[in-house]
Amino acid sequence: MINFLESKMETETITNVQARHILENHKSGKFFTVTFIKRSTGNERTMNCRRGVRKGTRGGGLRFDPTDHSLIGVFDIPKGLHRFVALEDIRRISINKKRYVVKN
Repeated sequence: MINFLESKMETETITNVQARHILENHKSGKFFTVTFIKRSTGNERTMNCRRGVRKGTRGGGLRFDPTDHSLIGVFDIPKGLHRFVALEDIRRISINKKRYVVKN
């Protein structure tokens, strides 16, 4: 079911490189929705999230660099947990009142 706000958004088809660029350069703290394929299961996942959240971190940092693994760190709003999005398997993004569909 599409909610009222999503039905009013304009949709644009973009490449995976453009999708990466949009997510990497999105202003921290702003909400967005991303749909991607999970690496662990191969299932499609839709996540309402935002970047730049420091809640729940201990300040020690990560033991690896997410960019080396084509990942981007986000905060999953409904679950209240930090997660990673696999950048090579992005399917859709809703951000800044625009909807993007990634062509494969």
